[in-house]
Amino acid sequence: MSKTLRLLYLTFCITALAACQPARQETTEGGDTIPMAYAKNITMVRHDGFTLVSLRNPWDTTAVLHQYALTDEEGRHNPAIPSTATIVKVPLSKAAVFTAVHCALLKDLGVEARIGGVADLEYIYLPFVREGVKKGHIADLGKSMEPNMERVMQLEPDALMPSPFQNSGGYGRLENIGIPIVECADYMEVSPLAGAEWMKFYGRLFGVEERADSLFATIEKEYLSLKATAEQTAHRPTLLVERMSGASWHMPGGNSTMGILYHDAGADYLWADTPNSGSTPMSFESVFERGLNADFWLLKYNQDGEMTYEQLEKDNKSYTKFKAFREHRVYGCNTSTTNFYEETPFHPERLLASLIQIFHPELSVSAKKQYFCPLK
Repeated sequence: MSKTLRLLYLTFCITALAACQPARQETTEGGDTIPMAYAKNITMVRHDGFTLVSLRNPWDTTAVLHQYALTDEEGRHNPAIPSTATIVKVPLSKAAVFTAVHCALLKDLGVEARIGGVADLEYIYLPFVREGVKKGHIADLGKSMEPNMERVMQLEPDALMPSPFQNSGGYGRLENIGIPIVECADYMEVSPLAGAEWMKFYGRLFGVEERADSLFATIEKEYLSLKATAEQTAHRPTLLVERMSGASWHMPGGNSTMGILYHDAGADYLWADTPNSGSTPMSFESVFERGLNADFWLLKYNQDGEMTYEQLEKDNKSYTKFKAFREHRVYGCNTSTTNFYEETPFHPERLLASLIQIFHPELSVSAKKQYFCPLK
Protein backbone atom coordinates (compact mmCIF):
# COMPACT_ATOMS: atom_id res chain seq x y z
CA MET A 1 0.00 0.00 0.00
CA SER A 2 1.40 3.43 -0.96
CA LYS A 3 2.08 6.12 1.60
CA THR A 4 -0.83 8.20 0.26
CA LEU A 5 -3.26 5.27 0.52
CA ARG A 6 -2.13 4.52 4.07
CA LEU A 7 -2.80 8.14 5.07
CA LEU A 8 -6.26 8.04 3.47
CA TYR A 9 -7.05 4.75 5.23
CA LEU A 10 -5.88 6.10 8.62
CA THR A 11 -7.97 9.24 8.18
CA PHE A 12 -11.03 7.14 7.35
CA CYS A 13 -10.58 4.99 10.45
CA ILE A 14 -10.22 7.99 12.75
CA THR A 15 -13.30 9.63 11.25
CA ALA A 16 -15.33 6.43 11.55
CA LEU A 17 -14.35 5.95 15.19
CA ALA A 18 -15.26 9.53 16.01
CA ALA A 19 -18.63 9.07 14.37
CA CYS A 20 -19.31 6.04 16.56
CA GLN A 21 -18.69 8.03 19.76
CA PRO A 22 -21.81 9.87 20.99
CA ALA A 23 -21.09 13.60 21.13
CA ARG A 24 -21.70 15.45 24.38
CA GLN A 25 -24.76 17.62 24.05
CA GLU A 26 -24.66 21.39 24.43
CA THR A 27 -28.06 21.45 26.13
CA THR A 28 -30.05 18.94 28.10
CA GLU A 29 -33.82 18.87 27.94
CA GLY A 30 -36.33 17.05 30.11
CA GLY A 31 -35.47 15.69 33.51
CA ASP A 32 -37.18 16.18 36.86
CA THR A 33 -36.86 19.66 38.33
CA ILE A 34 -36.04 19.69 42.03
CA PRO A 35 -38.45 22.22 43.60
CA MET A 36 -36.92 25.47 44.90
CA ALA A 37 -39.66 27.55 46.52
CA TYR A 38 -37.65 30.67 47.39
CA ALA A 39 -34.18 30.68 45.80
CA LYS A 40 -34.06 32.60 42.52
CA ASN A 41 -30.43 32.10 41.51
CA ILE A 42 -30.25 28.31 41.37
CA THR A 43 -32.08 25.54 39.53
CA MET A 44 -31.51 21.79 39.81
CA VAL A 45 -32.78 19.19 37.36
CA ARG A 46 -32.37 15.45 37.93
CA HIS A 47 -31.47 13.46 34.82
CA ASP A 48 -30.59 9.81 34.29
CA GLY A 49 -27.18 9.45 35.89
CA PHE A 50 -26.56 13.07 36.88
CA THR A 51 -28.12 16.22 38.33
CA LEU A 52 -27.67 19.43 36.36
CA VAL A 53 -27.28 22.52 38.56
CA SER A 54 -27.40 25.99 37.01
CA LEU A 55 -26.42 29.13 38.91
CA ARG A 56 -27.78 32.42 37.64
CA ASN A 57 -25.34 35.32 37.71
CA PRO A 58 -26.71 37.53 40.52
CA TRP A 59 -25.00 40.61 39.02
CA ASP A 60 -26.34 39.94 35.51
CA THR A 61 -29.52 37.90 35.79
CA THR A 62 -29.58 37.29 32.02
CA ALA A 63 -26.35 35.28 32.27
CA VAL A 64 -25.27 31.98 33.82
CA LEU A 65 -22.67 32.17 36.57
CA HIS A 66 -21.81 28.46 36.48
CA GLN A 67 -23.28 25.10 35.58
CA TYR A 68 -22.49 21.80 37.27
CA ALA A 69 -23.19 18.17 36.54
CA LEU A 70 -23.28 16.20 39.79
CA THR A 71 -22.57 12.56 39.04
CA ASP A 72 -20.73 9.51 40.29
CA GLU A 73 -17.56 8.02 38.81
CA GLU A 74 -19.49 5.85 36.37
CA GLY A 75 -21.48 8.81 35.06
CA ARG A 76 -18.53 11.13 34.40
CA HIS A 77 -18.50 10.23 30.70
CA ASN A 78 -22.27 10.43 30.22
CA PRO A 79 -22.74 11.90 26.72
CA ALA A 80 -25.93 13.67 27.86
CA ILE A 81 -23.97 16.00 30.15
CA PRO A 82 -23.66 19.43 28.50
CA SER A 83 -20.15 20.45 27.53
CA THR A 84 -20.75 23.75 29.35
CA ALA A 85 -21.12 21.99 32.71
CA THR A 86 -18.33 21.43 35.21
CA ILE A 87 -18.42 17.78 36.24
CA VAL A 88 -18.40 17.28 40.02
CA LYS A 89 -18.01 13.73 41.27
CA VAL A 90 -20.36 13.21 44.21
CA PRO A 91 -20.60 12.62 47.04
CA LEU A 92 -17.66 14.81 47.97
CA SER A 93 -15.37 13.11 50.45
CA LYS A 94 -12.99 16.02 51.02
CA ALA A 95 -13.67 19.68 50.31
CA ALA A 96 -11.78 22.94 50.68
CA VAL A 97 -14.33 25.28 52.28
CA PHE A 98 -13.58 28.99 52.07
CA THR A 99 -16.22 30.42 54.41
CA ALA A 100 -17.27 29.93 58.02
CA VAL A 101 -20.97 29.86 57.17
CA HIS A 102 -20.57 26.80 54.96
CA CYS A 103 -18.45 25.07 57.59
CA ALA A 104 -21.33 25.57 60.03
CA LEU A 105 -23.84 24.22 57.52
CA LEU A 106 -21.78 21.10 56.85
CA LYS A 107 -21.74 20.43 60.58
CA ASP A 108 -25.54 20.76 60.61
CA LEU A 109 -25.67 18.22 57.78
CA GLY A 110 -23.41 15.83 59.70
CA VAL A 111 -20.54 15.91 57.21
CA GLU A 112 -18.10 18.22 58.99
CA ALA A 113 -15.48 15.43 58.88
CA ARG A 114 -15.28 16.01 55.12
CA ILE A 115 -13.94 19.54 55.53
CA GLY A 116 -10.35 18.99 54.43
CA GLY A 117 -9.23 22.60 54.48
CA VAL A 118 -10.44 26.13 55.20
CA ALA A 119 -9.52 29.64 54.15
CA ASP A 120 -9.56 32.85 56.21
CA LEU A 121 -9.16 30.94 59.47
CA GLU A 122 -8.78 34.22 61.39
CA TYR A 123 -12.46 34.92 60.70
CA ILE A 124 -13.71 31.46 61.64
CA TYR A 125 -14.67 31.18 65.30
CA LEU A 126 -16.26 27.73 65.12
CA PRO A 127 -14.59 25.56 67.80
CA PHE A 128 -14.67 22.34 65.76
CA VAL A 129 -12.83 24.03 62.88
CA ARG A 130 -10.17 25.60 65.08
CA GLU A 131 -9.66 22.33 66.91
CA GLY A 132 -9.43 20.47 63.61
CA VAL A 133 -6.75 22.84 62.35
CA LYS A 134 -4.87 22.59 65.64
CA LYS A 135 -4.82 18.79 65.46
CA GLY A 136 -3.91 18.76 61.78
CA HIS A 137 -7.20 17.26 60.59
CA ILE A 138 -8.10 20.43 58.69
CA ALA A 139 -5.57 22.31 56.55
CA ASP A 140 -5.19 26.08 56.87
CA LEU A 141 -5.20 27.22 53.24
CA GLY A 142 -4.43 30.87 53.96
CA LYS A 143 -6.35 33.81 52.51
CA SER A 144 -9.43 33.11 50.44
CA MET A 145 -8.40 35.69 47.84
CA GLU A 146 -4.84 34.33 47.64
CA PRO A 147 -4.83 30.74 48.97
CA ASN A 148 -1.61 28.86 49.56
CA MET A 149 -1.38 26.85 46.35
CA GLU A 150 1.11 24.36 47.77
CA ARG A 151 -1.26 23.47 50.61
CA VAL A 152 -4.21 23.22 48.22
CA MET A 153 -2.28 20.83 45.99
CA GLN A 154 -1.15 18.74 48.96
CA LEU A 155 -4.74 18.51 50.21
CA GLU A 156 -6.05 17.20 46.87
CA PRO A 157 -9.69 18.11 47.63
CA ASP A 158 -12.60 16.86 45.54
CA ALA A 159 -13.86 20.44 45.20
CA LEU A 160 -13.08 24.02 46.16
CA MET A 161 -15.95 26.00 47.70
CA PRO A 162 -15.32 29.77 47.53
CA SER A 163 -17.90 32.57 47.44
CA PRO A 164 -17.91 34.65 44.25
CA PHE A 165 -17.72 38.43 44.24
CA GLN A 166 -18.64 40.92 41.56
CA ASN A 167 -15.70 42.02 39.40
CA SER A 168 -13.32 39.82 41.39
CA GLY A 169 -11.44 38.78 38.26
CA GLY A 170 -11.97 35.06 38.83
CA TYR A 171 -10.01 32.66 41.01
CA GLY A 172 -6.53 32.99 39.53
CA ARG A 173 -4.36 29.89 39.60
CA LEU A 174 -7.12 27.85 41.26
CA GLU A 175 -8.84 27.71 37.88
CA ASN A 176 -5.92 25.83 36.32
CA ILE A 177 -5.32 22.94 38.73
CA GLY A 178 -8.15 20.67 37.59
CA ILE A 179 -10.19 20.78 40.80
CA PRO A 180 -13.89 21.77 40.41
CA ILE A 181 -14.70 25.20 41.80
CA VAL A 182 -18.17 25.22 43.36
CA GLU A 183 -19.25 28.85 43.61
CA CYS A 184 -21.20 29.42 46.82
CA ALA A 185 -23.40 32.35 45.80
CA ASP A 186 -26.21 31.71 48.29
CA TYR A 187 -25.48 34.99 50.06
CA MET A 188 -26.68 36.90 46.98
CA GLU A 189 -30.27 35.73 47.44
CA VAL A 190 -32.47 38.53 48.72
CA SER A 191 -34.75 36.83 51.22
CA PRO A 192 -33.96 34.81 54.37
CA LEU A 193 -35.52 31.56 53.20
CA ALA A 194 -34.08 31.90 49.68
CA GLY A 195 -30.51 31.87 50.93
CA ALA A 196 -31.19 29.04 53.35
CA GLU A 197 -32.77 26.93 50.59
CA TRP A 198 -29.36 26.54 48.95
CA MET A 199 -28.68 23.84 51.55
CA LYS A 200 -30.56 21.53 49.17
CA PHE A 201 -27.70 22.01 46.69
CA TYR A 202 -24.98 21.45 49.29
CA GLY A 203 -26.77 18.37 50.56
CA ARG A 204 -26.60 16.85 47.09
CA LEU A 205 -22.92 17.69 46.81
CA PHE A 206 -22.19 15.63 49.92
CA GLY A 207 -24.73 12.86 49.35
CA VAL A 208 -27.04 13.88 52.22
CA GLU A 209 -29.88 15.36 50.18
CA GLU A 210 -32.62 13.81 52.33
CA ARG A 211 -31.15 15.32 55.47
CA ALA A 212 -30.73 18.72 53.79
CA ASP A 213 -34.28 18.73 52.40
CA SER A 214 -35.68 17.71 55.79
CA LEU A 215 -33.68 20.37 57.62
CA PHE A 216 -34.85 23.09 55.27
CA ALA A 217 -38.47 21.96 55.60
CA THR A 218 -38.17 22.30 59.39
CA ILE A 219 -36.57 25.74 59.12
CA GLU A 220 -39.22 26.93 56.65
CA LYS A 221 -42.08 25.72 58.84
CA GLU A 222 -40.67 27.38 61.96
CA TYR A 223 -39.87 30.65 60.16
CA LEU A 224 -43.34 30.97 58.67
CA SER A 225 -44.95 30.14 62.01
CA LEU A 226 -42.91 32.82 63.78
CA LYS A 227 -43.73 35.34 61.06
CA ALA A 228 -47.43 34.61 61.45
CA THR A 229 -47.15 35.08 65.21
CA ALA A 230 -45.49 38.50 64.79
CA GLU A 231 -48.23 39.57 62.38
CA GLN A 232 -50.79 39.21 65.18
CA THR A 233 -49.58 42.33 66.96
CA ALA A 234 -51.03 45.72 66.08
CA HIS A 235 -48.09 47.79 67.33
CA ARG A 236 -44.89 47.82 65.27
CA PRO A 237 -42.05 49.62 67.08
CA THR A 238 -39.79 51.79 64.92
CA LEU A 239 -36.27 50.54 64.33
CA LEU A 240 -32.83 52.06 63.73
CA VAL A 241 -29.90 49.76 62.89
CA GLU A 242 -26.09 49.78 62.63
CA ARG A 243 -23.85 52.82 63.32
CA MET A 244 -21.27 55.04 61.66
CA SER A 245 -18.33 53.28 59.99
CA GLY A 246 -15.77 55.79 58.85
CA ALA A 247 -17.57 58.61 57.07
CA SER A 248 -20.77 56.65 56.34
CA TRP A 249 -23.63 54.89 58.04
CA HIS A 250 -24.36 51.78 55.96
CA MET A 251 -28.08 51.10 56.07
CA PRO A 252 -29.55 47.78 54.81
CA GLY A 253 -32.12 48.22 52.05
CA GLY A 254 -35.77 47.39 52.60
CA ASN A 255 -35.48 44.44 50.20
CA SER A 256 -32.35 43.05 51.80
CA THR A 257 -32.33 39.87 53.87
CA MET A 258 -32.06 41.88 57.08
CA GLY A 259 -34.69 44.39 55.95
CA ILE A 260 -37.13 41.53 55.37
CA LEU A 261 -36.24 39.93 58.71
CA TYR A 262 -36.95 43.19 60.57
CA HIS A 263 -40.35 43.39 58.90
CA ASP A 264 -41.19 39.73 59.56
CA ALA A 265 -40.25 40.22 63.22
CA GLY A 266 -42.94 42.89 63.58
CA ALA A 267 -40.78 46.02 63.50
CA ASP A 268 -41.33 49.21 61.52
CA TYR A 269 -37.88 49.42 59.97
CA LEU A 270 -37.40 53.10 59.17
CA TRP A 271 -35.54 52.42 55.91
CA ALA A 272 -37.98 49.83 54.60
CA ASP A 273 -38.85 52.18 51.75
CA THR A 274 -35.37 51.93 50.23
CA PRO A 275 -35.83 49.43 47.37
CA ASN A 276 -32.31 48.03 47.15
CA SER A 277 -31.29 44.58 48.39
CA GLY A 278 -27.85 45.68 49.59
CA SER A 279 -26.68 48.43 51.95
CA THR A 280 -26.61 52.14 51.17
CA PRO A 281 -23.99 54.50 52.64
CA MET A 282 -25.68 57.45 54.31
CA SER A 283 -24.54 60.58 56.10
CA PHE A 284 -24.95 60.91 59.84
CA GLU A 285 -27.30 63.85 59.30
CA SER A 286 -29.72 61.89 57.13
CA VAL A 287 -29.82 58.99 59.62
CA PHE A 288 -30.20 61.35 62.55
CA GLU A 289 -33.16 63.09 60.95
CA ARG A 290 -35.09 59.90 60.37
CA GLY A 291 -33.91 57.71 63.26
CA LEU A 292 -33.78 60.19 66.13
CA ASN A 293 -36.99 58.91 67.75
CA ALA A 294 -36.70 55.24 66.85
CA ASP A 295 -37.98 52.92 69.58
CA PHE A 296 -35.14 50.39 69.18
CA TRP A 297 -31.58 50.48 67.91
CA LEU A 298 -29.78 47.32 66.85
CA LEU A 299 -26.09 47.26 65.97
CA LYS A 300 -23.33 44.71 65.36
CA TYR A 301 -19.75 44.90 66.55
CA ASN A 302 -16.66 42.73 66.87
CA GLN A 303 -14.46 43.10 69.92
CA ASP A 304 -13.24 41.49 73.12
CA GLY A 305 -15.87 42.04 75.79
CA GLU A 306 -19.33 43.52 75.53
CA MET A 307 -20.07 46.98 74.22
CA THR A 308 -21.42 49.52 76.73
CA TYR A 309 -23.34 52.79 76.52
CA GLU A 310 -20.20 54.57 77.69
CA GLN A 311 -18.23 53.16 74.78
CA LEU A 312 -20.95 54.11 72.32
CA GLU A 313 -20.95 57.65 73.68
CA LYS A 314 -17.17 57.79 73.41
CA ASP A 315 -17.35 56.70 69.77
CA ASN A 316 -19.75 59.53 68.91
CA LYS A 317 -21.19 62.01 71.38
CA SER A 318 -24.18 62.59 69.09
CA TYR A 319 -25.36 59.01 69.66
CA THR A 320 -26.62 60.12 73.07
CA LYS A 321 -29.32 62.22 71.40
CA PHE A 322 -31.12 59.20 69.96
CA LYS A 323 -34.27 58.20 71.84
CA ALA A 324 -33.20 54.56 71.91
CA PHE A 325 -29.95 55.54 73.60
CA ARG A 326 -31.66 57.76 76.17
CA GLU A 327 -34.21 55.07 77.02
CA HIS A 328 -31.65 52.25 77.05
CA ARG A 329 -33.14 50.36 74.11
CA VAL A 330 -29.90 49.73 72.26
CA TYR A 331 -29.13 46.08 71.53
CA GLY A 332 -25.73 44.89 70.36
CA CYS A 333 -24.54 41.72 68.66
CA ASN A 334 -20.90 40.78 69.23
CA THR A 335 -20.13 38.84 66.06
CA SER A 336 -16.95 37.39 67.57
CA THR A 337 -18.86 35.48 70.25
CA THR A 338 -22.38 34.85 68.90
CA ASN A 339 -21.53 33.16 65.55
CA PHE A 340 -24.03 35.53 63.96
CA TYR A 341 -22.52 35.34 60.48
CA GLU A 342 -21.88 31.60 60.71
CA GLU A 343 -25.36 30.54 61.83
CA THR A 344 -28.05 32.95 60.71
CA PRO A 345 -27.74 32.64 56.88
CA PHE A 346 -28.90 29.01 57.02
CA HIS A 347 -30.94 29.41 60.22
CA PRO A 348 -32.94 32.62 59.74
CA GLU A 349 -35.64 31.20 62.01
CA ARG A 350 -33.26 31.48 64.99
CA LEU A 351 -32.59 35.14 64.30
CA LEU A 352 -36.27 35.83 63.67
CA ALA A 353 -37.23 34.36 67.06
CA SER A 354 -34.54 36.43 68.76
CA LEU A 355 -35.77 39.64 67.10
CA ILE A 356 -39.41 38.96 68.00
CA GLN A 357 -38.39 38.54 71.63
CA ILE A 358 -36.91 42.05 71.54
CA PHE A 359 -39.68 43.84 69.68
CA HIS A 360 -42.64 41.91 71.10
CA PRO A 361 -41.91 40.29 74.47
CA GLU A 362 -45.67 40.09 75.02
CA LEU A 363 -45.84 37.32 72.40
CA SER A 364 -43.77 35.02 74.64
CA VAL A 365 -41.77 33.61 71.72
CA SER A 366 -38.95 31.32 72.79
CA ALA A 367 -35.57 31.61 71.07
CA LYS A 368 -32.78 29.05 70.93
CA LYS A 369 -30.20 31.80 70.95
CA GLN A 370 -30.00 35.51 71.59
CA TYR A 371 -27.88 37.31 69.01
CA PHE A 372 -28.69 40.89 70.04
CA CYS A 373 -28.49 41.64 73.76
CA PRO A 374 -29.08 44.88 75.70
CA LEU A 375 -26.00 47.07 76.00
CA LYS A 376 -24.61 47.36 79.51
